[in-house]
This record gives sequence, structure tokens and C-alpha cells, in this order.
Amino acid sequence: MLDYALLDALAAVVRHGSFDRAAGELNVTPSAVSQRVKLLEERVGSVLVKRGQPCVATTSGALLCRHTERVRLLEAELTGRLPALPGTLVEPWPALRIAVNDDSVGTWFIDAVAQFCVEREMLLDLVIDDQDHTAQRIRDGSVQGAVTTQAEPVQGCRSTRLGRMRYLAVCSPEFLARHFAGGVTRESLRRTPCVDFNPKDQLQKRFMRRITRADLDPPLHWIPHVAGFLRACVTGLGWGMCPERMIASHLASGELVEIAPGKHIDVDLYWQSWRLSIGWLDDFGAVLRKRATEFLD
Repeated sequence: MLDYALLDALAAVVRHGSFDRAAGELNVTPSAVSQRVKLLEERVGSVLVKRGQPCVATTSGALLCRHTERVRLLEAELTGRLPALPGTLVEPWPALRIAVNDDSVGTWFIDAVAQFCVEREMLLDLVIDDQDHTAQRIRDGSVQGAVTTQAEPVQGCRSTRLGRMRYLAVCSPEFLARHFAGGVTRESLRRTPCVDFNPKDQLQKRFMRRITRADLDPPLHWIPHVAGFLRACVTGLGWGMCPERMIASHLASGELVEIAPGKHIDVDLYWQSWRLSIGWLDDFGAVLRKRATEFLD
């Protein structure tokens, strides 16, 4: 029989990437969390967490984390169906932990799921990561679903296409005149500052490769904040790839212009969640897929 006090400690470490932060969630000391994880590792005969910054689950640890999260959702579903049970099995408002990219959160994702969460009294626990990396979060058991660019289902999961986000290479009119007066070429892109969200952000590199068929290393502004990224483009710090939906008004007003009209980057997004049928998670996925068609191509 699995000891769920030990499993909860493991899941908390993987969710937060830290024994200290896991201890804060569980209201125990970091030493107690470490002892619980170590005891669980001894019982299953396998290392479950790779210690580091952050701590990540091993393959065996990910399997146990996914199991733990599924049990939590099943208990939440049971409590919702049997409100008269004495005591409570879980928090009265169960939480869905979802990995999603920042651009989706800033443009369409919240609008797509807000009504469902209000009506079903669900809490959102969003883990923000690059869309090319969110699938890893469901793979390691730290989330229950993910908006990702990975079409192939993670083992034990289902994958459904949500739609396509279009990104445009934009900057201020003054920036365009100053840096690209002679055209958008390999040389002008190589020496002109651009804006990257973080080291995982490959959209600017993909655009430059498409234009020049070369891997370029221009001067970079690192701005890991979706609104700050947009302001950097508007104020002339650099050029960057922005979601078309986010910048429509800025293009219409002339605050932003495309540096290469017609040379956009399209990103296909998929919803991945556990194949195991769990009422709330299945319903959430169905609503997300339906509403996504209103916002994505």
C-alpha cells in the first residue's frame, strides 16, 4: 500500500522544484520533506528526485507524481458529487494545475476557461513555461494538463489540436527607419537589437532563419514578461515576435509596424491531458477545445 503522506511530499517537491518551497506548502520543515522523500525512495528502491536547482522528477518519480495528482482529482470529483460527506477529502475548491505559455495566458486562454471555472468552482494553478517546453511538465507529473506545441501524446496522455497562434515580427516605426532603412537582410538583422522572452524563446531565431537561412546572434534584450516584451517593441528597444491578436490595436494605430510584412510565424497549439477519465479534467478539456476555436485559427 502506498503511503500518501510520502507521495504528497514527493509531488510537492516536483511541483515547486524545491524542498524548501515544498515544506512551506506542507507546513513542515525542509528536513521532514527530505526524510519523507528518502523513505519513499527506500521503499520503492529507486531514486525519485534529481536534486538540483530546480529539483526534477526521475522517470519513476514522474510516474508516482502523476498517480498522486490523479488521486487528488478523483477525490475532488467524489467530494463534489457527495457534498454531504462528513468532513472533507480535499479543499472545497479543487485546483487544476495547467502548464501554459505566457502569450496564451495574455491573449486567449483565460477568456476560454473562465466561465467553466466559475460555474464549476474550480481553481486554476497555472505554470508558465515556453510552449515548446510545457509538455515536459505533464511528462514529469507536475501538472494535470498542458497547452503545448507537441502534437505527439506524452505517454499516458491524449493530445488534441487547439488551433494556431500567428506571430508577427514588429517594432516601432522609428526603429524600422533607423535599423532597416536598407531592408531586412542578414547583415541588418545581425547588428540590430531584438527582444527575447527567455533563453527558451526560439521565435526570433526561427524568423531570422526563415529570412536569411542563417543562424544569427544579434544583440538581445532579455525581457521575461509579456507586457514588458510588448512595451520594449513599442518604445523602440528592439524588434520581436508578438502574437497577432495581442498587437492588432497597436498595428492599427501605427505604434507598431511589421519589419517584413507577410513573413509571419505560425505556432500550432495542442491540449494534452491524462488519458484516464476524470470528470472535471475531461470537462475542462472539452470546454477548452471548443472555446479555443473562437480565438485561434
